[in-house]
Amino acid sequence: MPSLASLTAHPARVEIDRPAATAIRRGHPWVWRNAVRRSPATLRPGSAVDLHAEDGTFLGKGLWDPESPIAVRVYTTSPDQQLDLALLVNSVSRAIDARDGWFDTSDTDAYRLCNGEGDRVPGVVLDRYAHVVVARIDGGGIEPWTQALLEALWPQLESRGVQSLVWRRVRRDKTDLVEIAGHPAPARVVVTERGMRMVVDLLHGQKTGAFLDQRENRRRVRAMSAGARVLNLFSYTGGFSCAAALGGASHVTSVDVAHPAHAVAQETFRINGIEPSAHTFVTADAFAWLAQAQARGDRFSLVISDPPSFAPSERSLPRALNAYRKLHEACIRLTSRGGAFCASSCSSHVSLDAFLTTLDDQVTAGREFRVLEVFGQPMDHPTTPGWPEGRYLKFVVLGEVQPSLKR
Repeated sequence: MPSLASLTAHPARVEIDRPAATAIRRGHPWVWRNAVRRSPATLRPGSAVDLHAEDGTFLGKGLWDPESPIAVRVYTTSPDQQLDLALLVNSVSRAIDARDGWFDTSDTDAYRLCNGEGDRVPGVVLDRYAHVVVARIDGGGIEPWTQALLEALWPQLESRGVQSLVWRRVRRDKTDLVEIAGHPAPARVVVTERGMRMVVDLLHGQKTGAFLDQRENRRRVRAMSAGARVLNLFSYTGGFSCAAALGGASHVTSVDVAHPAHAVAQETFRINGIEPSAHTFVTADAFAWLAQAQARGDRFSLVISDPPSFAPSERSLPRALNAYRKLHEACIRLTSRGGAFCASSCSSHVSLDAFLTTLDDQVTAGREFRVLEVFGQPMDHPTTPGWPEGRYLKFVVLGEVQPSLKR
């Protein structure tokens, strides 16, 4: 692996087209490969580059990725700042410092310390799970810097009570927990989230182990669930399910295609003092199960739908919106009269306005549902105004208005 000094010694000049230059000036952190107009024929992954508009105007400094559709991620727009390890460490440190005091760790000890592009450190995500911090790195540009960056951050993390720092490295179909500093991290850890305890599988779980961006929405579901018969679709490790049960739901049905995820969910139920056998866990394709439930006449007073992304690219958007409409139609059919439906999307290619079109009056089949609240990701997952892709999470709460009684 090349030394970091060699990657920054002579920053290459990269020229980009006018739309990309405008986006960078507005705060977008990415340069798509098809926007590059001039660059050296060969550049090593992680090489520092100076970005210029086609008229020669300086735009910013970033790291080169020869493989990704994102050719450059931008780390500073100041011509006076050196793009080096010190800049990266300082940027991540500022993000960590900003979280101080945000959470009472006796109530919540699982949260994001650095949110990559949203904290202006593209590709660098740090999540805290109790005494363990898990790093996830996105893009070949930052990867050569990762080991040195994380090692430099360790003293700051250790001073905050962190005992283990690991890099969750994904290579093709293999995921490893690379030990960076501190004690060896366990494969699983128990965290506290708004008073609810959760089992997190650091090695096999999604993202860095859990979907921390839904934390506040799980708390909202808990507050809505007293006495409710609840359906949680795409339940995964049961965060929404356990929140509903803790909120006093009369019964919770969890549906997910991944059977091992139910085992983690049931463990989470138990450590919260809830007997899993009092509720239902179904291993099935959600669409197929919805059709069967409709045929049986099943009804739920609260339905939660949090599927994986249906739109991995802009090109897939029309197909994704159609899939959301079909899913939401099926969910509405199972929602009791006067009930509530929580619909979520994690796709950055689906805007909030587009997502709301999948919940319109045609989808609800004439039933009088209203949008009660709309939420995105929480404050420890910040974004920037010039980066719309960062506003990926939509969580829409709909409630049906009961028809007026005839006098």
